[in-house]
Amino acid sequence: MAEMGEADQSERRRGTGARFVYETLRDEILDLVMQPGEPIDEIGLAERLSMSRTPVREALVRLAGEGLVTMLPNRSTLVSQIDFPNLHHFFDALTLMYRITTRLAAEFRTSADLDRIRACEAEFATAVMAQDTLGMIIRNRDFHVAIAEAGRNPYYLQLFSRLLDEGRRIMRLYYYPSFEPQLPHPYVQEHEAIISAIAARDVELCDRLAKDHADKIVRQIQNMISRDLRQTIRL
Repeated sequence: MAEMGEADQSERRRGTGARFVYETLRDEILDLVMQPGEPIDEIGLAERLSMSRTPVREALVRLAGEGLVTMLPNRSTLVSQIDFPNLHHFFDALTLMYRITTRLAAEFRTSADLDRIRACEAEFATAVMAQDTLGMIIRNRDFHVAIAEAGRNPYYLQLFSRLLDEGRRIMRLYYYPSFEPQLPHPYVQEHEAIISAIAARDVELCDRLAKDHADKIVRQIQNMISRDLRQTIRL
């Protein structure tokens, strides 16, 4: 029995270690601490995080499943590139998920869901007031994930979370350096309108507001990428 208890404890520690490595790497990739295309040194990473290579490998497999790292046949691993040539597909999928998840939230949300969504929006508004651009990017993601959770479709939630994470990398790359605070911030106002529509269970209004919100975000990212390309050409 004692041996079984020790084995269970060892397994829990191993699982916790893999989760710690996963969360650490995920944040570093999404915040561009680790750059797209950067090789990941498993041995160096294990030493830095004071872990064995087993939880590091488990975390990398999970991140590969989410498209954040690429595991090559020679067992080397890279941070996945941002797929710029196919961004139009990304934008189409992102917009569709904004619409579907917000519609479903209007249908299936509970009072507890609304409380969670409102709390996420309050955190986003706080980041805006503090002119915390990185915080805005993260809290915006949390806000829309909370809406997707209220929609009660785990497949949409998984896909939307992955799209929002990829969007976080893109926003971190282009939005962060050029952010100029606007008060009242239009995204705060749009979020509040979406919350009101979800609370009223107005599915069609949710669809329209979510589409307008997504379209605005997509246009902003496209404009930033175009501006960056023009600046690169001039240089």
